[in-house]
Amino acid sequence: PMNAHDRDFTGSDLAKLHYGDGDFAVLKPGRYVVCAVTGKKIPLEQLRYWNAALQEAYAGPGEALQRWREING
Repeated sequence: PMNAHDRDFTGSDLAKLHYGDGDFAVLKPGRYVVCAVTGKKIPLEQLRYWNAALQEAYAGPGEALQRWREING
C-alpha cells in the first residue's frame, strides 16, 4: 500500500504551466514542474526561472544560463 511519502513520486503532482514573460499560468494544477536541464523537481512556490519561448522551467539561474548557452552558442 502507498503511504503519504510515496505520493511525492507520483505523476499526479506534476503541474502543467504556460510560461509568460513575467509570470506563468497554471494549466493543470500540481505541486511541482521539472527542470528542463537537470530533470530535478521544482516546487511551484520556488519556481523563479523559465523560458517563455521554449516553455521550459529551470531549477535556478545556473540551469537557465546553461540552457541559454546551449541555444545561443
